Amino acid sequence: MTKKIVLVMTSPPIPFGKADSHWYYVLLKELVDRGHQVSAFVACETPQEIERTQALFPGYDLQCYLFRPPQGLLGKWQSFRRPYSYMFDLAFRQALTKRLAEPYDVLQLEGLWSGWLGLDQPEKTVVSVHYLFCEDGTFESSAWKTKLQGWISYSAERYLLKSLPRFITLSDRLADRIHQIHPDAITHIIPLGFDLSHSPFNEDRPQESPPIVGLIGNFGWKPTHSAAERLLTRLWTEIKAQVPSARLQIVGRAAKTRFAAFESLPDLSIHQDVANIAPYFQQIDVLLYAPTAGSGMKVKVLESFAFGTSVVTTPEGVEGLPAKDGIHAGIAIDDRGLIERTVALLNDPMRRETQRHNARQLLEQVCSPTVTVTQVEQVYDAIIEANS
Repeated sequence: MTKKIVLVMTSPPIPFGKADSHWYYVLLKELVDRGHQVSAFVACETPQEIERTQALFPGYDLQCYLFRPPQGLLGKWQSFRRPYSYMFDLAFRQALTKRLAEPYDVLQLEGLWSGWLGLDQPEKTVVSVHYLFCEDGTFESSAWKTKLQGWISYSAERYLLKSLPRFITLSDRLADRIHQIHPDAITHIIPLGFDLSHSPFNEDRPQESPPIVGLIGNFGWKPTHSAAERLLTRLWTEIKAQVPSARLQIVGRAAKTRFAAFESLPDLSIHQDVANIAPYFQQIDVLLYAPTAGSGMKVKVLESFAFGTSVVTTPEGVEGLPAKDGIHAGIAIDDRGLIERTVALLNDPMRRETQRHNARQLLEQVCSPTVTVTQVEQVYDAIIEANS
């Protein structure tokens, strides 16, 4: 049955944009392809993001708005009262209010901070929670400014989670944390959808070249930064000692800025703010991603599975996926286990081949647009039934 969906996204729905952009692209495209009437509202950081989004979705009911960090005393006061609400400027909020005055079935708010927009119409609202600051310990620091920012952010998370009735989230861990804060919340666990057509599986990986260990991501994000720091300070030296021919690549946003001090490490190359990450996934033999904290599904792991890059990670790295150690990825908590699994993969091309094929198959089974958006539609049915 065709439904009237109002969809708010905190990032542009662009493949290989920000981490959540992959899912937004899948969600918007799949809903429209299925015949639903979708009115989409998108918060963008740059005019270029608006241009790319509009070019990807010509003819869609799609409105894009720029946002800027808070400026001046008034901006800071508004951000204190409603943290991160600056993503939705006055024009965005006015347009959304106008649309919500017309008939609709479901308001889907992607990202917890978009929950500020659903407080006046909670009965038709579902909020997608991709991660939680309070679960990640994002603002743990001795600096008073960071402590203050943490207190404000954690308090706002709790307020939104207590004020809204229904959530889509990515894992049992996140659902459990939501219920700790709001015991009566209705939660639906749905993995991120992933459009595999934008990540072609690399069938012909060279086996003769020196093996490459890599990490790709946004190093301004604490979980990814902690994974890179762990790799550079605790893991790489031992891996290099056991596999002397191995090389290391650190690729992504703020990579050189954050890790320039490590450029003297043997056989390390750092690539910052690259235009296209696909070639780097295709070069890497093992993505070693070992965050010390970080909730939600990790898009870099999904991308690796899609491209056919073997993965070694922690349980947090495969959160939201039914991945098994030694089958779909090397999974370990301690440094020794991570090193052992990485070295074993580097030394055994056949093991890499088997694991990467298994991982791609798992991604197709769990995260395909068909599977994930069908589950989202079931949430819509539950909302409509509850309001009938």
